[in-house]
Amino acid sequence: MALPSQSRCKLSFGLKLRNLCRNSVSTDDRELQKTKSDQGRRLKEDLKAAKRKERLERSLAKLQKAKQNDTSVYTSSAAPGTKKDTLCPLPKTYSPHYTEAAWYPWWQKQGFFSPEHSRDKCIEVNNTFTMVIPPPNVTGNLHLGHALTNSIQDAIVRWNRMKGKKVLWIPGSDHAGIATQVVVEKQLYQTDNKTRHDLGRYQFIEQVWKWKKQKVDNIYEQLKKLGSSLDWERTCFTLDQKHSKAVSEAFVRLFDEGLIYRKNRVINWCCHLKSVISDIEVENVEIKPKTKLQVPGYSQGIEFGTLTTFAYPLLNSDDHICVSTTRLETMLGDVAIAVHPQDVRYTHYHGNKVQHPLVDRHLPIICDETVDPNFGTGAVKITPAHDVNDFNIGLRHGVPCIDILTDDGRMNYQCSKFQGMKRYEAREAVYEALKDLGLLKDVAGHSMVLPICSRSKDIIEPRLKEQWFVDCTEMAKLAIEAVEKGDLKIIPSSYEKQWKDWLSNATTREWCISRQLWWGHQIPAYKVVTDSKHIWVAADSLEEATKKASSKTKIPAENLVLHQDEDVLDTWFSSALFPFSVFGWPDKTQDLTKFYPNTLLETGSDILFFWVARMVMLGKKLTGHTPFPEVLLHGTLRDSYGRKMSKSLGNVIDPLHVISGATLKNLQAELENSNLDESEKKKACEGLQKDFPLGIPECGTDALRFTLSSYNFKAPFVNMDISHAKSNRHFCNKIWQAFRYITNHLSNEYIPTQHFEVPKEASCCDRWILSRLSACVRSCENHLTTYDLHLATRAIYLFWYGELCDVYLEYTKTIFKAEDTLAKTQCKDILYICLDAGLKLLSPFMPYITEELYQRIPGQDKADSICIADYPRPDQFIWESQSAEDEMKTVLMFTKQLLSLKTENNMTKTRLEVCVDCCSSQTVNIINNHKNFICHLSRIQDIVITD
Repeated sequence: MALPSQSRCKLSFGLKLRNLCRNSVSTDDRELQKTKSDQGRRLKEDLKAAKRKERLERSLAKLQKAKQNDTSVYTSSAAPGTKKDTLCPLPKTYSPHYTEAAWYPWWQKQGFFSPEHSRDKCIEVNNTFTMVIPPPNVTGNLHLGHALTNSIQDAIVRWNRMKGKKVLWIPGSDHAGIATQVVVEKQLYQTDNKTRHDLGRYQFIEQVWKWKKQKVDNIYEQLKKLGSSLDWERTCFTLDQKHSKAVSEAFVRLFDEGLIYRKNRVINWCCHLKSVISDIEVENVEIKPKTKLQVPGYSQGIEFGTLTTFAYPLLNSDDHICVSTTRLETMLGDVAIAVHPQDVRYTHYHGNKVQHPLVDRHLPIICDETVDPNFGTGAVKITPAHDVNDFNIGLRHGVPCIDILTDDGRMNYQCSKFQGMKRYEAREAVYEALKDLGLLKDVAGHSMVLPICSRSKDIIEPRLKEQWFVDCTEMAKLAIEAVEKGDLKIIPSSYEKQWKDWLSNATTREWCISRQLWWGHQIPAYKVVTDSKHIWVAADSLEEATKKASSKTKIPAENLVLHQDEDVLDTWFSSALFPFSVFGWPDKTQDLTKFYPNTLLETGSDILFFWVARMVMLGKKLTGHTPFPEVLLHGTLRDSYGRKMSKSLGNVIDPLHVISGATLKNLQAELENSNLDESEKKKACEGLQKDFPLGIPECGTDALRFTLSSYNFKAPFVNMDISHAKSNRHFCNKIWQAFRYITNHLSNEYIPTQHFEVPKEASCCDRWILSRLSACVRSCENHLTTYDLHLATRAIYLFWYGELCDVYLEYTKTIFKAEDTLAKTQCKDILYICLDAGLKLLSPFMPYITEELYQRIPGQDKADSICIADYPRPDQFIWESQSAEDEMKTVLMFTKQLLSLKTENNMTKTRLEVCVDCCSSQTVNIINNHKNFICHLSRIQDIVITD
């Protein structure tokens, strides 16, 4: 199709004139710009900045005024949990505050979130769906990363509930041993200038329980505000009595089988916390050469990224061997020099020894094939107590292990004159001592990876310590087999290779589970000291431990003295039991029988190994079952710039700020009350000023959930832009206005058709919208089944926004203006079907607005709540019509061209009469059949088809 040649010439001529004028002005501007001075350009930039600031201030004032004038507030004197009054008039515009009021307490009181809630029918043959929440840490409030997790999980949970399944989603929280102890200690020092040692263990634990009570209440309120449909009657905490019993039972069983034992191994040691920490709490940071960092306990910055080369003198010789290190102070713990056996440079030194220049110690020169002769000098200093690789070499060659540190990071008695120095002060002192002896050869800049404690920001020290370990060798094999045999499916499947690699790695075979903390599960192991030696027993209580010790030592119980280990268990050990401990394991409860194994685990990909793998290992070992058949992983949430969420950057956002809105002043005030250091607060405030100069607009829960679900969360990283949530609030208003339009035409007397069939007289547009609805239902079913929520939300958005609202509702306006009663009746039936199904399709993602509107649609045969209504199934919507879609495609393409033509010629408000040349009789027929609708959509007066 094309415009007649005469019209085309006129339009082209007009466009040409405008383009010539535009080009002329542009040329003049360019000539003028060339003559401007630097001062003029700066003035222009200042004016632009001032105008930009003025626009921001106007926008902020407009937002504040709109919020003040918002009268859409739901008020009721009824008790909490009473059903919301939906007989009152619906506000003219969508308001999150109004829409979200009262529904959650009613859902909860009605028991909709409990699997015991009765349903008239169960559609699914396998009618149970069970999932546990990844328990959030009680360290503080939830952030948007948690909102992503819960938006994904709740959408899946609500979809399964609407499919007729008995759904159980268990809430809970994690005591997060090291993380919680750190924040409470920090707060204690800031407020009272005291440490935990000033209070003592008992009083400090009381302080942490108070912190936990406050924070867990906030966390659960946030989850409720997010609409998370959790069964709150089954709420648990990883330090509650039920969970503590499971932890103790698991430890004792594994100890008695010889899978838990106490051993000397190189671990991650944080000198500031005086504790072992797990790998996930270690941040491996790339350091450029000669970089200064602030380290806790030091007033001046410490330089890292240097490679120091020094010489070891050979015994009875004037010769020496040079070695290099980035941790010079550790040379005080050197016990050997290793070279490759085939390195000809050192063949004549084999079997010799060197003299340690700073302590009274002789070091043998040993041969080991793991030494790289091409790296550095080809000779390597061996410090088994402070390096994992050195420890393994030391084991092979039988050299001693010398720990040179105290728990707080000072040099110990093994370090001669350096004893008592802080480790980095000792580094400088060793440097000077070697220099004085003429043994210092070189200091060069060297890029390196520095392990930093994520909790304290201290530098991690690899250190040989006696700790409790779990032998994971056989359990890891079972976890690998579970994936290979199909008993466990990891989604996305790209993580399966990483799963196998990590579990096959020798370093994962021993899991250090002891921590030198006060907050956590105290290890149920008791030390028994006899005349000749000491032994360990594991038991649930001192009484039981005494009986075991007496049996083991053949000493009467009354003659034994037992001391329980003061250390606590790694948080990941207790969390690994979560999928079955929540049901009362080791007791054989009804819940354990009904709901274990779980149906699905959904969590972040960053804890696949630290949490998921350990749940599978301990689940298989202790219960004989894989704890869940599927694991769904989502990527790490980042800000709109792709940056990691960090409090010090000011981009860690409370989801309630997105839901209810927050001014920049309020955001900065919260930051001031945080535990951040002053320098971090300043940096974070600057970040907030840059990212949210107008604060965060009120978007509502539904818009936030829909936004987070619309991202492809299976990707490694998910970039969150707050403006997307704002756009989806507009989408909510679009739905709201569509509902008002539809219900205004349906009226209260409308009775929905029980068994709708497409009438023979149905128009092409009627058949088209039913076809698009059928396609949307099919798309949601397919994509929710594969957990591709972003594709399901895309289909729903397209149907509501681009097809129902922008096209079909506009079509019905032409019908309702006409006098065809039959066409009007058909339109009403179809509008009702689209509204009812559209709300149900949307409900898992937007529970509040869909409940509010569902309760107001006419019809008596409805579910009590949309959250337990039947989700639309493809076999119920079988109206797909390719012919109607092809015809409407032509109509919509033609309409789009007309609108584009009007826009190009600045005639958007002009109702034109358009002449059209058509080369196809089929197109002519389509345009004639839809002329009124095309004129309405494209806002033109008439269409004339020329021969």
